[in-house]
Amino acid sequence: MATIAHSTSTAAKQAALRIGAALMALGALGFIGYGVIFFVRNFSGAFLELGIGPEQVDVGRAEIRAFSGDLYHYVAHLHIALSGFIAATGLATAALAWFGVRRGLLWAYLTAVSAPVLGLAVALPAHYPWRLATIGHLGLIYLATAIFVVGAALALKPLLAARSGGQGEKA
Repeated sequence: MATIAHSTSTAAKQAALRIGAALMALGALGFIGYGVIFFVRNFSGAFLELGIGPEQVDVGRAEIRAFSGDLYHYVAHLHIALSGFIAATGLATAALAWFGVRRGLLWAYLTAVSAPVLGLAVALPAHYPWRLATIGHLGLIYLATAIFVVGAALALKPLLAARSGGQGEKA
């Protein structure tokens, strides 16, 4: 009877690990999607970031370009570069979750969690003093982050249980 209980417990932990890793990967794919939107908007008539409008910035693409072509190109280059880093972080995090966390690799979990935490810890605070933290601007990132956090929470318990249960970390 102990074997049946142990098998059920192990199966439940494996299911939690798989579901957690899948949710982490899904949230990370949301980061990629946000990076793509960010990139596309740079080349669209909108120019400014998603959810940023006249309430936050009182000039648009044409006014910035008319004021200073160099400033316009600098802002455009920042949009392009930042979109690449957002998408790259999402891709790396999704791969770590899908191929590492799902296999029970603690180092992959720690890296998958650390990368977006570092990015968000640097980027998010700058939005608040200048009233740029609109739901339209950060809503998709918050949604992707919430999905990712739920997945990370689900995956953590079986990862720690495997580590303390003598099975250790897989190489």
